[in-house]
Amino acid sequence: TICLMDGKIKIGLSESELELLGTADNVRKVSRRDMATCLAEKGIGATTVAATMIAANLAGIKVFATGGIGGVHRFAEESFDISADLIEFSRTPVIVVGAGVKAILDIPKTLEYLETYGVPVYGYQTDIFPAFYSVKSNCPVQKIDSVIEIANIYWQTENLGFSNGMIVANPIPAEYEIPFDEMSKYIETALMEAEEKKISGQAVTPFLLAKIVELTDGKSLETNIRLVENNVRLASKIAVELNKLS
Repeated sequence: TICLMDGKIKIGLSESELELLGTADNVRKVSRRDMATCLAEKGIGATTVAATMIAANLAGIKVFATGGIGGVHRFAEESFDISADLIEFSRTPVIVVGAGVKAILDIPKTLEYLETYGVPVYGYQTDIFPAFYSVKSNCPVQKIDSVIEIANIYWQTENLGFSNGMIVANPIPAEYEIPFDEMSKYIETALMEAEEKKISGQAVTPFLLAKIVELTDGKSLETNIRLVENNVRLASKIAVELNKLS
């Protein structure tokens, strides 16, 4: 687990630190722009994918697992609400394993944005991009079948002198998924409420995820836990292969 705490970047937490990170009221959501401020003020920072990539890269960590990455928000053509995670992938050479992008986002626009910035996106043993809670979205993705392939592509990227990261989209096991069409209805309801309450900026994603937990009677939280576990298993296997190559 990576976070900011006591004016330091913490990589690997004690039991008491994990408890504090999970329960404290003053935990900030920290991306690239917030890292220096949080460290200077010795606050507690829960790192976004972007900030986690930065921290991992500083420590020489080549791969990590998360739930899902940020992306282009719906109606971004009006709000310009685009996660800093995406541009971080174009400049920080870390592999991130996730169950696709968060399902509350605009998946096609997110994939288009990543393509524009030259970020490779692979579907692990699938040619349909996963949608976080769901095994499949409506978007195609380049399939990759083995962890050895992933490791080899990463090292070739480094050999070319590129600085970009890589996304490995790992579908949640089918027995734990919430089907895409069903999930879409919950998301639309949550989005309407966020708009009514005029929630914006960094507050949008936490509000929507919490609302979806409520609408699904807690099922989305259980699904979230299962997909993170699944991503950790895959990221661990990739780390082993990277270590062999190094």
